[in-house]
Amino acid sequence: MSKTPIRVAIVGIGNCASSMVQSCFYYDQWDGEGLPPGVMNWDLGGYTPRDILPVAGFDVDRRKIGKDITAAIFEGPNCAIRYDCVMESLGVPVHMGPVCDGVAEWMNEDFQPSDKKPVDVGQILKDNGVDVMINFLPAASDEATKYYADQAINVAKIGFVNGMPSPVANDPALRQAAENNRCPVIGDDIKSQLGGTIVHRALIDCLNSRGITIEKTYQINYAGNTDFRNQVGARVECKHESKRQGIGAFLDGGDLAVGATPMPNMGDRKTTIFHFEGFNYGGAPLTFKAILEVEDSPNFAGSMSEAVRYCKIARDRGIGGVLESASAFLMKSPLVQIPDQEAQSHLREFVEGKRER
Repeated sequence: MSKTPIRVAIVGIGNCASSMVQSCFYYDQWDGEGLPPGVMNWDLGGYTPRDILPVAGFDVDRRKIGKDITAAIFEGPNCAIRYDCVMESLGVPVHMGPVCDGVAEWMNEDFQPSDKKPVDVGQILKDNGVDVMINFLPAASDEATKYYADQAINVAKIGFVNGMPSPVANDPALRQAAENNRCPVIGDDIKSQLGGTIVHRALIDCLNSRGITIEKTYQINYAGNTDFRNQVGARVECKHESKRQGIGAFLDGGDLAVGATPMPNMGDRKTTIFHFEGFNYGGAPLTFKAILEVEDSPNFAGSMSEAVRYCKIARDRGIGGVLESASAFLMKSPLVQIPDQEAQSHLREFVEGKRER
């Protein structure tokens, strides 16, 4: 490890947590030539993916509670791809957290809530010297997300990365508390490393730069993991609204629609279809389609690895509140929407110490 480990607490030991925990071993064991594959930035302020160390985990599923986090990530209903690495016990048990609104009625069989008493989350964060808490709770778990954010920001006074669409960076009270307590926050709702939102935005930018008038566009997503099975009613609308914000902020006119459909036999493999209709020179009609297929959870973890390190850099510098540059580049619903290239430039300045946040 290149620096003191970044001690991380993970909320929600599902597929995304699986990819994050496995990556700790994968990149630590990498011994090939050149830079390891699949990383946006290997070194950020002296921190690499090898420096991320899970030291606490929270869940509600009876199959995971009490087990070492390295074993719990492979319990059902998790189905994330297994990395080519050797796993060893970290001695980090998964603790029982409060259920709150984290388990929808139709997800009881998938998540199988335990009847154990929830632990004192804030005390565990302090006892384990956690630097950053990351949120992988199901979409629309607003109450549960707020609880964990409060424990991180107001009790343990540490960093918080909100990977889900529930408001944290966009919650005025939590945002003010983070500033007061010097707790860096990145949120809300992470954009995958190469996912539907970032690709859709890039396609819009390409079409706009070539003078194409976009009349309408839509995006459809398919996968078989619990994230997609959870997307019913208000929970799917929560995800869609965040995605519409992330894409629509850069769509100059044109009708936008997004959709998600669970496909049980796809597992953690996700397919995204992009469709555009518009006009080019002389008003001639144009149709454009594209397809992206990825393993969903590693795609998510690739961005979270970046967010954790930006959060730790800010914590080292005593900077609290929402990190606007990191949030704009990595999140669908940041406090301030900034074009991706501009946000990336801001992030370089942040790492170099030329920009506070």
